[in-house]
Amino acid sequence: MSPTPAKPGGTRIPSRRTVLRGAFTAAVVTGTAGALLPLLDRDPAAADRPAPAPGPGSGSGAGSRATAEEFAEMYRGREIRGTATVVVPAGAPADDRVAVAAEPVTEIRIDGRPLHVMRRADGTYLSDVRHYESYPTLLETARAAVDELGTAQLAPPAAHHM
Repeated sequence: MSPTPAKPGGTRIPSRRTVLRGAFTAAVVTGTAGALLPLLDRDPAAADRPAPAPGPGSGSGAGSRATAEEFAEMYRGREIRGTATVVVPAGAPADDRVAVAAEPVTEIRIDGRPLHVMRRADGTYLSDVRHYESYPTLLETARAAVDELGTAQLAPPAAHHM
């Protein structure tokens, strides 16, 4: 390779390869920062707090206590309903940590059809429709599913044949 030409006064002019390499590096760093910003922008104190326990509900059996979260609304012309019920075994201490640790039984229906929802270890929810993104509440999960579905309907539940 030939040396980089020099300007009068002894300073070098950067080669085209050096300029392109610098621009590419800057673009990669900027893109990575943009992709990681939502993860790094979260409130660290919020991550340390446990997920809020659902509000009080009715008892569901001999000696057990249940707490429930319910919603029903029209969103973008679609009826969404959802419940999350946490059943705490009888004899468990009346402590919020037990209610948070118990696995809730969740159900979301969009226009009467069930939407499969899973709870992640961090307390957020994800659905079959938006399985690549999680949401802090069932209501936000249902709304995101409606946004993704648009005018399409959920498939009816498959009949189980044995």
